[in-house]
Amino acid sequence: MLSACAGGNFRPVSDSPVRIGKPYAVRGTTYVPAAAPAYDVVGYASWYGSESGNRTANGEKFRPGWVTAAHTTLPLPTYVEVTALDTGRRIVVRVNDRGPFAGGGRIIDLSRGAAEQLGMKAQGHAPVRVRRVEPSEKDRARLRKGKPAAALAPLSQRDLQNLRARLAVGGR
Repeated sequence: MLSACAGGNFRPVSDSPVRIGKPYAVRGTTYVPAAAPAYDVVGYASWYGSESGNRTANGEKFRPGWVTAAHTTLPLPTYVEVTALDTGRRIVVRVNDRGPFAGGGRIIDLSRGAAEQLGMKAQGHAPVRVRRVEPSEKDRARLRKGKPAAALAPLSQRDLQNLRARLAVGGR
């Protein structure tokens, strides 16, 4: 009884089952979760972290320092590579929550830990590429324990220019 009052009863951090979920509406917008194995979109990321201890959309405990994210429609959990379009820095993130629900071209909300690792925490938001990936089991295990995945080399200037051009014409 007391654990429920203290915010207990969280789902263990696990990669199964993967949940796509039913369509849902927030602030008059309907979101339709889908598998999206080829997801690759440019837009904007923001970060969140004041919800420490709350339940994520897949039932896990939200831990702001972990490398996690919220996305409106990707299955939970899903792994994505997030690239900062100003710096080329890339990280792998575990999506375990729903959001962002604000406009402005935002396509992902990063946890504080993910924003710090990507180097965008001070800015609050940044242009990014979000691409679905299938990381190694070692990286999955690290992310499930709140640790960052193995470091990725930054994107080349040429690739960054191409992604910035995609962002300028609408993100897809």
